[in-house]
Amino acid sequence: MTSADSPLKSAAWLVEHLHDPRLRVLDCRYALTDPLVGRIAYLEGHVPGAIYADLETDLSGPVRPDGAGGRHPLPDPQVLAAWLGSGGVSNDSVVVAYDDPSTGQGFYAARAWWLLRWLGHREVHVLDGGWPAFLAAGGASSTKEPGHAPTTFTPDVQPEYVATAEDVADRDAGTLLIDSRAPARYRGDVEPLDRRAGHIPGAVNREWAGALDDQGRWRDVEAQAARLDTGDAPTIAYCGSGVSATPNLLARELAGVPLGPRNRLYAGSWSDWVSDDARAVATGEE
Repeated sequence: MTSADSPLKSAAWLVEHLHDPRLRVLDCRYALTDPLVGRIAYLEGHVPGAIYADLETDLSGPVRPDGAGGRHPLPDPQVLAAWLGSGGVSNDSVVVAYDDPSTGQGFYAARAWWLLRWLGHREVHVLDGGWPAFLAAGGASSTKEPGHAPTTFTPDVQPEYVATAEDVADRDAGTLLIDSRAPARYRGDVEPLDRRAGHIPGAVNREWAGALDDQGRWRDVEAQAARLDTGDAPTIAYCGSGVSATPNLLARELAGVPLGPRNRLYAGSWSDWVSDDARAVATGEE
């Protein structure tokens, strides 16, 4: 993978290119425990020109009463495209998404990255190190709302990026299922968010946080490949609701396996899986 194809951009690159007319920046800071944290952080200071992308209202669709689709269902592609266009994001834009890995929840920017790739947009990247790295690189904080003129974003949905519950249940023996949650949730020791504890039978645990180092930077290609330990196997990644699995998808792309049939997201994830009591659940170590 060449640097031009990398899903990452450095803070130094972003500081240098802030005035590029094609650049659009998405501020994806959020906290599952307090939905207002990200918006408040954005209002207190953000990358100049950044558009705030709210996980619940912008990067997810409506939750169904029966729980099918999970806690953060995929948004309707046309709705997501209209929101992007309203913020000045077009098919010609170079998009950089960031969050704040110092909070311990550095997976929201990867969710935005995955969603835009799912819509067929190639020039989308995650800011390596997020908001702290931007400030450390000399980036200036702004409190101004972005003034980008509305435009049109035309989606070209990539259905092969997504796996359904049926795909997971019917996967062949050569497909590796990756559970991206913390080990305690994988084992079923605790379950703070969903109605049942445990994991999908046959899944292996590769916590998403291992994709980042202690400074919130993405580990290199060799470290990602060693951590994931997937070899050449096609994979389906899941988490609680299709958000924190996306760093593992990005990590596989860093390691040379692009999004597609060999690197898919089970978008509904665990919260979708347990919405149907007929689906099997495993606990303990696999």
